[in-house]
Amino acid sequence: MLILAPSILAADFKNLGQQVTDTANAGARYIHLDVMDGAFVPSISFGMPVIASLRSCTDRIFDVHMMVEEPGRYISDIKAAGADLICVHAEACRHLDRTVNQIKEAGLKAGVALNPATPLSVLDCILPELDMVLIMTVNPGFGGQKFIPYTLEKVRNLRSMIKQRGLDIDIEVDGGVTCDNVRDLIEAGANVFVAGSAVFKGDAAVNTRKFLDIFEEFER
Repeated sequence: MLILAPSILAADFKNLGQQVTDTANAGARYIHLDVMDGAFVPSISFGMPVIASLRSCTDRIFDVHMMVEEPGRYISDIKAAGADLICVHAEACRHLDRTVNQIKEAGLKAGVALNPATPLSVLDCILPELDMVLIMTVNPGFGGQKFIPYTLEKVRNLRSMIKQRGLDIDIEVDGGVTCDNVRDLIEAGANVFVAGSAVFKGDAAVNTRKFLDIFEEFER
């Protein structure tokens, strides 16, 4: 299943609830929420109060991307705010297995994110425990960056690794995803697509449907 996950980091925050509703009504299955702490990444974004306030706007999957040092400290609070899936960075967890197990024990889906230059080998032991792997296709911390070309091969190699092990794991991509490059990402093996500016710059509902039209080409 090909899934669009609009990233609210690029939305108009004075109309945030309406923009989330617009993308959900247009067919987006996930809402991507970037939690940034100003330590793991330079920027600070938002936390539990914003997530909780948006929960009543939609029943779509809340895909919470923790760009936070030692995110295990916040799993229970993020769950209480309304998360369905929590994705943590391998680079930010001293004990990645423990953090992944915290997420699973909370009854949520667990994902691990890798920065562009982090090798896939860090997933060797933890991969069977995951519901999703997020490949960052830009360096984390800022919206509006250009897609890093070599990450396409990384997606392809990850999909091959998952198939070889007979696993059922989503591959999410985040950073510089547009209607111009999403076909290449689909062909490489990604199936969950985070899009910020490409959705929220202009009419969010119209832009959402443009992505979904492309997805339909592959799902026919």
